[in-house]
This record gives sequence, C-alpha cells and structure tokens, in this order.
Amino acid sequence: MPGYWLRRGIVSWALWPVEILYGAMVRLRRYAYQQGWLTRVGLEVPVLVVGNLTVGGTGKTPLVLWLVDRLREQGFRPGIVSRGYGAKPGRQPISVTPDSTAAQVGDEPLLLARRSACPVMIHPDRVRAARALLATHSVNVIVSDDGLQHYRLARDLEIAVLDGHRRYGNGRLLPAGPLREPLSRLRSIDFMVCNGAHPGPGEAAMTLQGENAVSIVDPLRVRPLGRFGPGARVHAVAGIGNPARFFAHLRGAELVPIEHPFPDHHAFSADDFAFPDTLPIIMTEKDAVKCRELCGPNAWYVPVQARLDSEFTLGILRAVREMGAAYS
Repeated sequence: MPGYWLRRGIVSWALWPVEILYGAMVRLRRYAYQQGWLTRVGLEVPVLVVGNLTVGGTGKTPLVLWLVDRLREQGFRPGIVSRGYGAKPGRQPISVTPDSTAAQVGDEPLLLARRSACPVMIHPDRVRAARALLATHSVNVIVSDDGLQHYRLARDLEIAVLDGHRRYGNGRLLPAGPLREPLSRLRSIDFMVCNGAHPGPGEAAMTLQGENAVSIVDPLRVRPLGRFGPGARVHAVAGIGNPARFFAHLRGAELVPIEHPFPDHHAFSADDFAFPDTLPIIMTEKDAVKCRELCGPNAWYVPVQARLDSEFTLGILRAVREMGAAYS
C-alpha cells in the first residue's frame, strides 16, 4: 500500500479530481442496481459474500475457509466462487481442483480448492461462475470470495474484513486512498470483521494462527516454527497484499526474518530465490502454491487458520440457519 494512502498529504490531494470522478462512478453504479436499472441476479440457494472496502490483503481467504467449515458443520454443502485473479478463463467458468495450477486458475482459488474440500469455480462474472457451480456440483449455499463490489450477483449476507492496523488508511477513495467504495457503504454490510489489533464498535475480532511450517517439496514434513530456533535468521518471502503482516508473524515466533516483499499475486521465478546462502526460506501458503517447482528442500510455507470470537460465530450461524429455512 503506498504511503500516501495511509495519510492525507500532497499526493492524495493532487489526486482529488480523479477521486471525485471515481467516486461518482461508484455511487452511480450502486444506485443503478438499487433502482433496478441494472439487474441483480438471484439464485435458488443462499449467497454469502466475503469482501473488503480497501485494496490489498485483509485476510479474506482465511475467513472464507473458516466460513465454509462452519457452514459444513451446520449441514450445508458449500461451494465457492471467485474471480480468479491472474487466470484467463475465457467465456466459460473454470472448475478449480487441487491438481490445477496457479497459472490456470490463480493463486487464491487454488489455495481455497486445496484447503476447503469444497468445489471452487472461477470467472470474472460471479453469476456465471455460480450457475456453473450449481449445474455441476451438489451445493446448497455459495460463498463469493472478494465479491462485495460485484453487485450483479444478489446476496443474502455480506461480511467485510478490514486490516486492524491499517484500517481504512486516509479514508479516501481510489486513487487518492485505498477505498474501493465510500465509508458510507459500511451501513449496509451485515457483519464487520477486524483482522488483528483492537476491533472498533460493531466489529468482530479475528486473529490468524499458524504455528507450523510445511515443506514445499514434501507436505508431509511439518516443523513447528519454534524448531527453527529462537533468533534464527530466515529468508521471509511474501507476495501478498500486506507482506508486513507475515513478517510480523514470523517475528512473533522469535525468528529473525530477512524480508523479501513482492507485489500481490507476484509471478515468481527461480531468480527470486537465488539467495547467497542456505538459510531456510519461509513463505505464505498463497505464495507456495506457485513455487513448488522453484524451490529446494529448505523452503517452507506457513498455513494459517482464522479464529473469531464466539459472539460473531453465533451471529453468523443464526443468520445462516435463518437463510436455510427461508430457502427450504
């Protein structure tokens, strides 16, 4: 995230005219859907959307994984739809399987397919992806990953995630700030989740836990982060929306990361791992799905799990049960 997105300064004010134009387009588009000038498409099953108001990583993927687990516990058969950033699905949606490649389907959908045990379908048009999912799999609830701004797909429940440390940055719209939509949009969102730091009023607390590293070349090899040794130096690689969060996680495990941040969805090459030593390389799980053929036995990734407070969990489950009853 650029520094001028975190505070109001000369650059953000210089971009004010473009921000005004962007904001007008966003508001007009939302109003068109509200008035029925643009058509929302409803499905025969409940749709839950997980997204955020800001550009960059906030923790949506771990929350989607947490959510489909809770849905399954309630007897639902969830499926996931996603845009598939970086993939080129063409006219037809693509079904993501654990054997897919990140080049074919994108890194986040591949991670979701491998971790969720749910069917995953990708296409820039979430409606098309959802219909393909319903036609090919026995699902009775759909979770739309990063679909908050995809208004064409009607939804029954919206969950927005924010980074507890960066929050909404300077509070301004793109490109002057990190907001995809105005903060007034928060009034229509059903549940707010704060990842890290202290949640604000009406926000549920979420933490990401990951105490183990998994070998990239041999997933059966699992090593607690503490086993690398207190104060151990490691190469920390992160091509995610907020690499600093991953580096802080490693420091919290008493490691000393040599930080190697890359842009979100970075297309890694072997040169990215050509370090002049044999120190362990530790990366995020999202990056690891792209790097198995590029790394040796000293490369590891850290899978994380979302933990949410009990009040939020009860609220989500209550809402899901009510939705299920309405559709049945």
